[in-house]
Amino acid sequence: MARVTLHRISKRFGGTEVLRDVTLEVADGEFLAILGPSGCGKSTLLRILAGLEGCNAGSVMLGEEDVTERPAKSRNLAMVFQSYALYPHMSVRQNIALPLELRRLSAWQRVPLLGRVSGGATRRGIADEVTRVAGALALDPLLDRRPSQLSGGQRQRVALARAMVRNPAAFLMDEPLSNLDARLRGEARAEIVALQKRLGATVLYVTHDQEEAMAMADRVAVMREGRVLQVAPPQTLYDDPASLEVARFVGSPPMNALPARVMAEGRVEVAETPLPFRAELGGVVTLGVRPEALRIAEHGIPARVTRIERLGAEVILHATIPGIAAQALARLAPEHVAGLAPGHAVALMPARAMLFDPAGARLPLQAERREHALH
Repeated sequence: MARVTLHRISKRFGGTEVLRDVTLEVADGEFLAILGPSGCGKSTLLRILAGLEGCNAGSVMLGEEDVTERPAKSRNLAMVFQSYALYPHMSVRQNIALPLELRRLSAWQRVPLLGRVSGGATRRGIADEVTRVAGALALDPLLDRRPSQLSGGQRQRVALARAMVRNPAAFLMDEPLSNLDARLRGEARAEIVALQKRLGATVLYVTHDQEEAMAMADRVAVMREGRVLQVAPPQTLYDDPASLEVARFVGSPPMNALPARVMAEGRVEVAETPLPFRAELGGVVTLGVRPEALRIAEHGIPARVTRIERLGAEVILHATIPGIAAQALARLAPEHVAGLAPGHAVALMPARAMLFDPAGARLPLQAERREHALH
């Protein structure tokens, strides 16, 4: 495996700039998820690393080698696609063996006499390697089946096996689980993480699913509109986002972004309601509150219930704050909404919060030591 470095990568398609000065470094053996909405440039970045696309500026390094100008076949990177890309006329065994067979044929063409002497032994080695990798992914009983005879989860494992058999410098995975149902996606997620740890593999994993990225990766790079906004471990992104964009993208349900003001004495107010927070900079700001940090209180921000989602162990309370024409979500225990219904008035108070300036940059915020009757 190898360290992967993308340095100041820029890419244009016609007059559209899809990547803007992107720099990422992935340590040897690290699992990095690239997270962002559709169209943010994450798949294009992966294709540039794989050598399937060129870049207009920047460099690609594998270990200490600059491979920016190398073709895809010379980069020793294994790519797993969303569509699996299995050959329907080949068996599972043949699909897994294909990269090694192509390598063997390439060597034969370069050194014909050596190929004739060692061809048989090479084929035996290929068969042994296929058996080893198939065993690691529990594919042994499926080796003689065709892709059409497999479930979506089984096809995904075959695609992973075909990538593994190459012993690549790094694995590149482009939305590999998006075609699976929820149950299979959870199983495949656990398999990929366990496999990555067992192999000590370097993995770059592209996804728009923040739950997937947070659950699987050592670090997550959040992308938006061709830029990397923040790279950090999953919990750091959640607890300490660098900007409102990152804070709103990471977390489900998303963070509440409430229009607020910092008064002259430093107290923070929402809808003219003083909150137990102080800030140094005055003026118009945005208060970010995670749904699980918003509680029903005796005194707080006046709101009106619009909907209650009952999810078993928890409920999501939807409310409007008429004074600032804002929506708010609170994640609560079922007993905390007993007797409430759409149209009822409630007071909401944040137990924890973050502060952002008008441009979305994070601002310092200090919580006061003050008790509230929070549910």
